[in-house]
Amino acid sequence: MPLTLTQPRSPQLPVMADLQAASAELIDRVLRHPFLLRCADGSVTLDQLRAFLVQQGKYSRYFTRYLCALISQLEEGDDVLRLAENLTEELGYGPRADKGTPHSRIYDAMLKDFGIDIASSPVNPETQNLIDTMFMLCRQPHGTAGLGAMCLGAEGLVPAMYGRIIEGFRYHGINLSRLEFFSIHIECDDDHAATMYEILVRQAEMSPPCKITALNAGDIAVGARLRFFDAVIGRTS
Repeated sequence: MPLTLTQPRSPQLPVMADLQAASAELIDRVLRHPFLLRCADGSVTLDQLRAFLVQQGKYSRYFTRYLCALISQLEEGDDVLRLAENLTEELGYGPRADKGTPHSRIYDAMLKDFGIDIASSPVNPETQNLIDTMFMLCRQPHGTAGLGAMCLGAEGLVPAMYGRIIEGFRYHGINLSRLEFFSIHIECDDDHAATMYEILVRQAEMSPPCKITALNAGDIAVGARLRFFDAVIGRTS
């Protein structure tokens, strides 16, 4: 589902339409990956889902640091404050926080529930590439590339992507209560993406080249994510 916002000022409409179309296309690309298609039709194996948990854990343990890198490049103080709210939620605080528990600990509890010791599993090269790619984009000046990567290429994908992951687990009889981490992020990451999206629309309206920078960054991030999924399937087939 493409990102949606409240009705903007009319000059923003062309920029918003372009970004919404790009968001929808990137989401579709991700959902068409064989791994997520297998989650949707029930043909995904439990070994593949467990491999995903391991590699996603390797990637997501840096998430707050991707966000800090992006925040450090923003030029508007109000934008810093808005994304700082996203950061505090990840750390377990704020109005939508889960009883003060950092999201990383919720993920660790899920891994423990599945009997997974992430420290004993190597990071796939494709996972490391995704990590490095996100850091590279989030460290670019002015924050535009980081917004494109985090909004269009990461947070904006989460509701659809995690929804498919949950489907895959449920085909194996896994109760939704054991997948709390994914349920939490389907809701809060949609809000996080919308915050980044609003900042991105304003940047692109003020400087048209920013739109191209953001779209390129989103495309690069999604390409790295697809290679991540390739490895999840390739190393468990």
